[in-house]
Amino acid sequence: MSSDRREQTRRVWLETLEKYKRDGDAAGSDDYWSPSLDCATRDEIIGIQNAKLAAVTPFLYENSDFYRRRFDRLGLAPTDIRNVDDLPKWPVVDKAEMMAEVEKTPPYGTYSTHDDELWAERGWMVFSSSGSTGVPRVFRYSQIDREYWAWANARAMHSHGIRPDDSVLICSGYGPHVFAWGVQFGLAKMGVPTIPGGGMTGEMRARIVDRFKPTVICGTTSYALHLGRVMEELGLNPAASSVKRMLVGGEPGTGIRNTRDRLQGLWDAEMVEFYGCTEASPHCGGYSCPASEAEDGTVTTHLMEDIQIWELVDAESKEIVDEGERGLTVCTCLNSESSPQLRFLVGDYTTYTTEKCACGRTHVRAVGSFSGRADDLINLRGNKMYPDQIEEAVRAVPGVGDEYEIVLTTNDNGLDIMTVRVEHADDVGDAVGSEVRSRCEVRVDVEVLAPGTLPKTEFKAKRVRDERTR
Repeated sequence: MSSDRREQTRRVWLETLEKYKRDGDAAGSDDYWSPSLDCATRDEIIGIQNAKLAAVTPFLYENSDFYRRRFDRLGLAPTDIRNVDDLPKWPVVDKAEMMAEVEKTPPYGTYSTHDDELWAERGWMVFSSSGSTGVPRVFRYSQIDREYWAWANARAMHSHGIRPDDSVLICSGYGPHVFAWGVQFGLAKMGVPTIPGGGMTGEMRARIVDRFKPTVICGTTSYALHLGRVMEELGLNPAASSVKRMLVGGEPGTGIRNTRDRLQGLWDAEMVEFYGCTEASPHCGGYSCPASEAEDGTVTTHLMEDIQIWELVDAESKEIVDEGERGLTVCTCLNSESSPQLRFLVGDYTTYTTEKCACGRTHVRAVGSFSGRADDLINLRGNKMYPDQIEEAVRAVPGVGDEYEIVLTTNDNGLDIMTVRVEHADDVGDAVGSEVRSRCEVRVDVEVLAPGTLPKTEFKAKRVRDERTR
């Protein structure tokens, strides 16, 4: 690869990014961070996507060995993918392909456009996927990325209703995970004060809520439930606290109605969502708005289409599905110097609509938010289901505790069985089993434990324990 071509394509890409970054330093209105982008017409959105695609494909080809090899293997040139209509020419990139790349060229792989030279010049931070389904995908990001992250996250959190007179308690350990860091830098751009809650126990964070009166708490859905219960154990009432919003991310949230209702009832606060992934959407790709929850309880989540292209594909064929059909999320990231991934399979199930939202925003929305990541699929004797379906069932039974567990085992006859473990003061096994059966069409065993038996969730909930013999 010619160093001249590398630098030329990088310069063109960065110039293109800057051209379409509007209202970069402050909100453009009371309702929208960037009115001209948030409320752009469909033709304007597609025009921005096309301009960015035309600049990013040569940049990827010249600056990423992974992408260069893939283009060559597919018999494609960068000029073959210059607009959104060309995207189907490029098969989706999945996590397995990235993991294989890391194993071949550790520790970073070559799927990003960030090398040692850039790291020495303007490196910012390393982030990593959790590695729960294999080798972690590691990503280095530049100081330029930091600015684009903060801008995108500020747009999302402005839509949430967060303003400079708020204060935010961030309930995170600040590891190499993008969610908390992205929120932190976005809030700094907005001029919103934060209380970093890393390295604290639940009791310490509960005392902070009581003493320092933050108006927003930020963390996973599971942790927001846990923190509310800790407050109750201390004799504090989360519903009477200063908290008016719960900013959740990192695991399914608003799309699970019974969990959403439980959490909003516990805190008497609005639940808003922050959706993304480490690989292709390190900043906020999806976010709530003031009109996200309809009167019938259905929620929708906005996606920023001027900085990303969001598609849905069939789970088996990976072909694009029509609007209104359920599919797996695919993201092309067009807002990064270091990781502008092309058609990365994020892998969450949802349905899209391009109808204009009641809030005035025009970008595509995920109906029902996101749930059932393909990686989490449970196959029990040929019956396929997702943990969020079981969570919906568990939460439907009055009085069931916040913690639950799904245990998969193989009995002496070689038959795979599922046991759902819940907490309740009474024997509600039949009720829980009935709710699961109605949603998943499978019979399960239910183990009812005394309240307080299961371990409390401190970060991302790990609900499934698979102990089946293979």
